[in-house]
Order: sequence, then C-alpha cells, then structure tokens
Amino acid sequence: MNFVQRHSQDQRQAPSARLNSWLRFGLRPILYLFCAAMLFSTTSAADELNPDHPDRNVQPGVPQGKVKTGVFEDSKIFPGTRRDYSVYVPAQFTGGTPACLMVFQDGGGYSNVTGAFRVPVVFDNLIYQKAMPVTIAVFVNPGTIPTTKPGAVDRSNRSFEYDSMGDRYARFLVEEFLPVVLKGLNVSTDPKHRAISGISSGGICAFTVAWEKPDQFGKVLSHIGSFTNIRGGWAYPGLVRKTKDNPKPIKVYLQEGKDDLNNLFGDWPLANQDLAAALRFAGYEYQFEMTDGGHSGKWGGDRLASALRWLWSDLAESPITNTTQPATEAKSATSPDWQPHPDAIVQDGVPHGTVEDMPELESKIFPGMTREWSLYVPAQYQKGKPAALMVFQDGGGYRNVTGRWRVPVVFDNLIARGDMPPTIAVFINPGHDKSTPKVDGRSSNRSFEYDSLGDRYARFLLEEIIPEVEKRYALSHDPELRAICGASSGGICSFTVAWERPNEFHKVLSTIGSFTNIRGGNVYPSLIRKTEPKPLRIYMADTSGDTDNAIGSWPLSNQLMASALQYMGYDIRFDWAEGYAHSADHGGALFPEALKWLWRNEQHQSKIDTKGDLKGDMTLLNLLIPGENWQVVADNLGFSDAPCSDIDGNFYFSDMKAPAVYKVDANDGQRKEIVKEAVSGLKFGPDGLLYGCQGAKSRVISINAATGEVKEVAANVAPNDLAVGTDGSIYITETKHQRVTRISIKTGEVTVVDTGINRPNGIALSNDQGTLAVSDSGGENVWLFRVNADGRLDAKLPTMAMRLPIDPSGEFKANEPPPYQPASRGDGTAVDKSGRYYVTSAVGVQIFDPTGRHCGVLPKPLEGQPLTSCALAGLNHEYLYMTNGNTVFRRKLKID
Repeated sequence: MNFVQRHSQDQRQAPSARLNSWLRFGLRPILYLFCAAMLFSTTSAADELNPDHPDRNVQPGVPQGKVKTGVFEDSKIFPGTRRDYSVYVPAQFTGGTPACLMVFQDGGGYSNVTGAFRVPVVFDNLIYQKAMPVTIAVFVNPGTIPTTKPGAVDRSNRSFEYDSMGDRYARFLVEEFLPVVLKGLNVSTDPKHRAISGISSGGICAFTVAWEKPDQFGKVLSHIGSFTNIRGGWAYPGLVRKTKDNPKPIKVYLQEGKDDLNNLFGDWPLANQDLAAALRFAGYEYQFEMTDGGHSGKWGGDRLASALRWLWSDLAESPITNTTQPATEAKSATSPDWQPHPDAIVQDGVPHGTVEDMPELESKIFPGMTREWSLYVPAQYQKGKPAALMVFQDGGGYRNVTGRWRVPVVFDNLIARGDMPPTIAVFINPGHDKSTPKVDGRSSNRSFEYDSLGDRYARFLLEEIIPEVEKRYALSHDPELRAICGASSGGICSFTVAWERPNEFHKVLSTIGSFTNIRGGNVYPSLIRKTEPKPLRIYMADTSGDTDNAIGSWPLSNQLMASALQYMGYDIRFDWAEGYAHSADHGGALFPEALKWLWRNEQHQSKIDTKGDLKGDMTLLNLLIPGENWQVVADNLGFSDAPCSDIDGNFYFSDMKAPAVYKVDANDGQRKEIVKEAVSGLKFGPDGLLYGCQGAKSRVISINAATGEVKEVAANVAPNDLAVGTDGSIYITETKHQRVTRISIKTGEVTVVDTGINRPNGIALSNDQGTLAVSDSGGENVWLFRVNADGRLDAKLPTMAMRLPIDPSGEFKANEPPPYQPASRGDGTAVDKSGRYYVTSAVGVQIFDPTGRHCGVLPKPLEGQPLTSCALAGLNHEYLYMTNGNTVFRRKLKID
C-alpha cells in the first residue's frame, strides 16, 4: 500500500495517478514541500558542478601558502590514539597580527589539493581576494588505536570522537592538540576569528565543538552533517530551540545533498532540515544550502568558496560575491473550506450504533485524576461474540457527530459496508485533578498522560479502562482487532501504547502527532530504526502548516517518524498536504479513508531497502531473518547463565540452582549434563578445557567437558564473568571490587589490569584478540581496551553507549528528555564472526559494530525474567543463544 500521498487542495488527482506520481519518490516529495517555509537556499537540479571555477584552481600571481605535516599521539583524553595532521599557513601571514583559525576534521580530505575541497588552493585565492581574512588552517584526522599485538588490526576511533555528544573532543582540541600544532604561530583567541569544519560525522563534530565551546569557536561549516542517531546527534534540534531566549554566539553554514543517506542511523536530508529549522526558530545566523548529490564531498566542495565567503563575511575586506542568498520565508498555503467526507454523513438505511456514557473513573495509576469517558457499540454487536476495539484519546471530540471526526457516524457507515469489523469504540478524555476546577475546559493531566514515554498510560488502559468495558461487552484479545487513535499529543500517546504493548494493539492512527520534545517524544525515530520491528500498522497524517515552536517542528517530526517506519519495513501510510494548521481539518477530512486503510484485510509485505547503509553499517535489517523468531532450547530451569560454545557450535550453559553445566548438541539439540557445578561465566580455552567463574567459592575453575574433571585455576578472586584469549590469558570481571583481573593459565599468576568501572560485568575479546570489551551493569557504557602483546590493557574508553530503560515512575519534564534509569544492567557479552558485539541488558540484547556504534536492540523474549548473557552457537555459529531467567532461547541470524 501507499506510504505517502500528497493531497492538493486545488487539483483532485485520481487516486492511482496520485499514488504513482508520489510513490516513485518515496518520502522525498514531503521533504521539499515544507522546505519552502524555511529560511534556506537550494541549488537547482539544473545547476552543475564547476570544477574549473577559478577559486578552486591555482591562479597565476596568487601567493601560495605552505603546508607542514605531523603526527600527534600524546592524548590523555583519547588515550592510545594516533593521528596525522597538517597545518596550512597562508603566504600573507607575518606573525605580527594574529591570524584567524579554521580547523578541519577528516583533514586529509580537505587538504588534498586535487580532491573535492582543495582548501589550501581555495584559501590562497580567497585570502588574496580579501574575501576572507588571513587564516591558518589545521587539518586533523580522527584518531586510530594502533595494535601492539601480532595478528590484530588497528581500531578506528573516528565515530567515538566525532559522533559523541558532549565536550570530550572539544577539550581534546583546545587543551591538548591545538597548543601543540599551533606552537610558534600567532593565532587569534577571539571566537569570531575561529572556525571549525567537517564532513558527515566530522560535520556534527564541528557543530558540537562550537556548541560546547562558543568561547573558542564562533563559526561552523558542516557538509552533509550526521545530525542523526549514530551517537545521539538527533537531539540537537531540540537543544537549539531551547536557546531561543539566549542563542549561542555561533554562525552556522549547513550543506546537505537531497539524495543523501537514509539508513539505520537516520535520514540525513530530514535531519539537516530539522536542525536548520531549529536554528531559524531560535534566531541564529545561519545558512542552509540543499544541493544535488548524496553522501560525498563533491557538492560541498563545489560550493566551498561561496560558503567561506558567507562564513567570513563579517571579517572580509571585500564584499561578498557569488554566494547564494537565503530565500525569503514562504507563506503557508491556504486551507480549503472544510467539507465532511461522504462516509461522515448519516446514510439512509444504515443501522445506527449507540453511545453510552460510562461512570466517571478515578484512576489508581494516575492517582487523584478523574475523567469522562463513553462507549460506542455498533448495531451489529452480538452479545457474547468478541468485538474489535478502538480507543480514542481526547474522546469527547471524536464522539461529536457534528464535529470533524464524527466517529459514530463513520463507524456506522463503514461497519455496515464491511470496510471494518464490528468495533466498539472507547472515547476517553485525559485525566483532571479532581481537587481543582478546569480552566477553559482543559484537563490538567493531559500532557503528562499523553506526551510521556513509557508504559504508564498503556497500563492505565489495560488494567483500568478495558476491564470496565469487558464487564459489559465481549472484546477480542487479538491485537489485530485492536486499534488506538489520537491527534496531536493524543497521536503520540496512541503510538506509545502500541509501541509498549504490541501484544495488545497492532493498529495506530495518528494525525498531527506531537512527536516532538514536549516530553522527549522526538527520540522515537531513532528508537524505531534501532529496534527489532514490531507488528504494527500505522496511519499518520500531517501538513506543512502545522506548528513550529519551542518544542519542535511538527511537520518535520512527523516526516522523521514516517521515514523511520518506512526504512524499518513497517506497514505505514503517511498522508500529507500543504497548508492547514494544527487542527482536525485535514485529519478529519481523511478519517474514513484512514480507517479503511487501517482495517483492510490485505497482508503487508515488508519492502526492505538498505541501499543507504554504507559499508560497515550493520543494520538490524541485514541481521534478522524474516520469519525466524525465538525458539526455546531449555525451560523450567532454576536460573540460567554462562552460555558459550565450542568450535563445532555445540552449546553449553549452567543452571546455577541445579547446579549443573549442560551441553546441547549442535546437530540434534539433545541436552546432557557435563558436571554438577554452578558457574556464572563459561568459555573454552586454547587447550580445549572449559573455564568457569565461581564467585560463591572465590575461584576460577577448569572443566574437562569430556570427563567432567574439575580443577581450580585461581583462588581468592571474586569472578563474575570471563573471557579467555588464544594466548592463555583469562580476563575476569570482579564486579564487587570494581576491577578487571588477568589470570595466566600457564603460571596461575593473577594480575589486576584495570580498576574504576562502576560494576564491571560482561566481558569479551574481539576476534583478532586485540580489543577487550567490558560492560558496566551499573552505568551506561561498555568500555573498550587495547590488549597488548604482554596481556596489559590500555587505551581505555567508554566507546559503546548503551540504550537505557525509561523510568516509568520518573518525572517527565516539559521540553526535556524522558527520565532514564541510570543503569543499563549491561551483562554478558558475545562477538560474532563479523565482529558485532552483543551485550545483554535491561532492554534486551544490544548490538554494536566493531567500532562501537550502536546498531540496535532485540527485546528479550521473556519479560519479567533477567537477561543474563548470550553466545553465538549452533551449526556455523549462526544462532544467537540467550539465557533469560528460567529459560534458554535461540534465534537464527544472518551473520555475514
């Protein structure tokens, strides 16, 4: 079915023509409809690259600056890293007057005089023309952690440095790097004289540096910036909007390509538009240029000279020429006179359902709150036969038969015609504090109930409202026959209920949904792209004239949601129109068609498109196998833990309460007991023996899997989990002592190799043995170490950021992220043959790529039971096994 439709108010296309004309563009038509209402400039598709432009080529008579190169490898902020750099000094620099400064991330690409950007050449020409001041350029590459272990490979630190939020990289530049590379050069300290630039992850990095240290850098130039969820950069538009009353003194140029990436991390064109809209709203000096092209420097390089002219215009001696000026802000299209849909008009001969008011309900989940609510019961309802269910938030508006929605009338008509099943509707208003009168008819608890993330409102419906309905009428418990609907904050509320309880509701209808930062809802597009798809059918609608305020841009937020749902293969339809406002006019006019689509009998076939995922991007879509779900390996256990496998894929685990260690044959799935011991961590060593942790006995043991013989390897330790290297090193986490300890199998020597992690727990070695990962069950990170040839650990960094569980009992503050629990409960860790890390946690199995970027979450199959650990086992090691409380599960994956 159609993912996006555009509804013109002046021309009425046939549905098939409208579908064909817009589907071939996917989401992109939506993007540019709203762009006209933003202050930015675009290059026409007819514009062509101009590699022969004089500013991009060496010109006769123009003095040329000099470039020197170097290596920096003395960082304490990024310990163990090494990076190349170069410094351009213009010919006009004399040293007497402080020069301006511009720092380029991914510097090698910018400094290449035959590449896309050719910065030294462009600087030579613009400085000579006095179109920009005398400026020293620093080109710095991201850090690499060189291996010291034979057979291991260097590890890139680029994503951790560039994509991470916070001031770590800014401090690295200001405190460590620039003082060294600029030594002996007279460089201005005025932030207006200092700029920073980058491409892709380097683009968001440049913005982050200026955002964190506007006293150091007052100018930002970003090319195809990764303002997505590689490491949380999606949050910037919300943060920028909050500074409207006190904008940071930074000047920002953004270049983006209209065919840029749409992948597991986000939608680059939409993300850049979202940031540009936020900068406009908050009153920043900025320019946004949407060019042709995709994720490359070709178009940004072509526009570099004009971008630099604009960026440095306040300090240039000559006037700006050859630069695109921002377009004037367009007025929103007007809305048509509202007319009800034919199915929203009472029809002769159609049986009418009844609407009955329900007793005012006082909630226990929302203490002190009361609300009005009512039911619609169709004429076709048969006593005792379960009916479908649809719940409407802000229910009073939906039940009004002369309003925009007219649900009773629409339901009468569609049910009679067979376009939807006999459905009981619940119209429920938000709660209001019974101790205070309503002001202008507003319910006091609406935003808290509707805009908050987590399962509180879902529990309210399932535990308090629906049981009351079932006292009168039979309701289906099939989630395919349950839908939920709302507009604005009711829209995001409806989605949240289905997201939290997909076993209860499979259908969502949202119009002008508030997927903004009212109470953290702007995180949803990022969560969707990195969570195993849920069996939901989702209808959405919004318009270009919807709200843009301190909380966010409703049009862009809905586009971001729709793009994420489409990428992950959801059954999604998004209807869009120009004009309108934050009202029920557009959604109400489309409501009967939306219901027909939502309740259609057609089986959805997911269309997966991962062409936007770059080499090295490990999307869940390429890991999960359609139709493959969790299978029970062993159940009715006391407490399962310590999963591991041997070279043939046979699976081993411990039931700690039995106690016993078991082997599950990879070929026939038969289970047999190996030894009567309880272990909390278990791995095979290079000698073919199993090694296990016995914290209760303060020791590490070896187990001969063939004979069951047990020997003590090390005593007087407090092991929780372990990893065993091919060199005979055992690394254990001693959680209560906050340390990682190395044990030599050969000598029995015990050495503490790290201290300071809050609660070190799960532990795993990379396939090349050069990196050790340690999860922190009491924090939010997995730490990576370099493993040296002698077994020492160094280059310690919190490279992997875990998704934290939302705290449903926390305070959901306005215009703030949702409250998260402080601990990820990161536990057992495994590595597959492609280098992915799998880390069990409170929210499920979290997956990371070899550089530590978060790839997604697989929810645990058994809620209410702890998820302790995981392992890759089975034939070809293509099954992920997990110990989930009293049950062991496995699932086949597509591991390249």
